[in-house]
Amino acid sequence: MNTEVVGTSGVRIALRVEGAQNSRPIVFVHGWAQSSRAWAAQLADPALTERFRLVAMDLRGHGASDVPAAGYDDPRQWADDLAAVLDFAGRDAIVVGWSYGGLVIADYLRVHGTARLAGIVLVGAITEIGRGREGGKTGSVMRAALPAALSDDPEVAVPALVEFTRAQANASVPGTFAQALLGMSLAVPPAVRAALFKRDVESSEVLAKVDKPVLVVHGTADRVVDPSAAEYSAGKIPGAVLRWFVDAGHLPFVEDAGEFNSALRRFSGETAE
Repeated sequence: MNTEVVGTSGVRIALRVEGAQNSRPIVFVHGWAQSSRAWAAQLADPALTERFRLVAMDLRGHGASDVPAAGYDDPRQWADDLAAVLDFAGRDAIVVGWSYGGLVIADYLRVHGTARLAGIVLVGAITEIGRGREGGKTGSVMRAALPAALSDDPEVAVPALVEFTRAQANASVPGTFAQALLGMSLAVPPAVRAALFKRDVESSEVLAKVDKPVLVVHGTADRVVDPSAAEYSAGKIPGAVLRWFVDAGHLPFVEDAGEFNSALRRFSGETAE
C-alpha cells in the first residue's frame, strides 16, 4: 500500500506499507539519494510481513515525497518528519536506518530522545557528518563520487552516479535492483543531493543517551561508509550489538537479504512487548 503523512512545514512524506495491521511496526529510513524502494527485499519477505507492519518512508526531497526548497540542514526538520511517520505507525517502532538514514535517526534522538522507539537498527549507517567526524567517516567509493555526483550537469553527474551505484555492493546484486538504485539517485534533484552534505553534526552525547536496544549492522567490505563508523556508533551506544556481514559492501540487506531479514526478525521479536 502507498500512502503519505504530513511532515514538518507541511511537507508531504510518502510511505510504502506492508504487513500485519496491528503488529509491531518496523520503520525503514533509506540513505542519500535513494527511496523506500531500496527496501524491496524486506517489504516482500513473508517472514517479516506476516509478523510485523513494515513502513518505509521517502525522505523529503526523495522518491515520491515533496521537494521543499530548504530545510535540509535543520535537524528538527528531519526529526519531525520521522516523528510524523512514527505517529502513523502507531505503536512504538523498531526504526531501521541505512547510510544517511542513520543520521536522520540521530536527528530524531537529538530532538525527541527515544520516545516512540522500541529499538534501533543501523545499517551501513552514519550518525554524524562533517570533516573529521568519526561517526560519519566515508569510504573510497563515496569520496570518488563527490563532488561530481552533486552536479546539475548530467554529463558530469550521470557517470559519477553510475559508478557509485555499481560500486556500492561488494557482491553481485540483481541487475534490476542495481538499475533501480541508479534511477532513484537520478530522480533526486541535484540541489537536494548537495544540500544533504551541507551539515556539520556531532552525535556522541546523543548516542550515549540511547536507552533502547540497538543493533549495528555493517559490511566488512563497505567502501561507501567506512566500517569504523559502525564501530564508533556501537561504542557510543550503551549495550549496542555490532553485527558484521563478512565480505558485504554497503548493501547487506540486498547482498545477503535472507540473513539480514533473519537478523532483523530476531531483533524485532526480542524487543516485542
